[in-house]
Amino acid sequence: MSTENDIAPEPVRFDTKIAVLLRDDLETWQRLNVTAFLVSGLGSQVPEVVGEPYEDADGTPYLPMFRQPVLVFEGDKQTLTTAHARALSRALPRSVFTADLFASGNDRDNRAAVRAVPRDGLDLVGLAVYGPRNGVDKVLKGARMHP
Repeated sequence: MSTENDIAPEPVRFDTKIAVLLRDDLETWQRLNVTAFLVSGLGSQVPEVVGEPYEDADGTPYLPMFRQPVLVFEGDKQTLTTAHARALSRALPRSVFTADLFASGNDRDNRAAVRAVPRDGLDLVGLAVYGPRNGVDKVLKGARMHP
């Protein structure tokens, strides 16, 4: 039972943002797969995005997850190309997923597929970016929230 003296805790606000931008012509399974792959790199390169491990009431341990939400956006091919250039110009931590990676089945071949194409020729289907809220917002200008 609450009283007038109860004070609600302040909501947690983050000055950073984790965002994924997906090309709007992907199949549902591709969107899920690309999102999972894209965000997997952030925790290893930007460890402050990972929170503490979880534990249930019985003491069963679980892996830590991101400490903040991951926002998912979509846009057309040009929106992805523009966002990629903006992320590079701001030197924000980022990961990419290209259409070529759908034909590969392992990390080695994935890296080789990206390495084989010049930056401006990448057939981007996904981009993840992390950084200050306003910087990420500027990178994603023109994209829309994923439905």
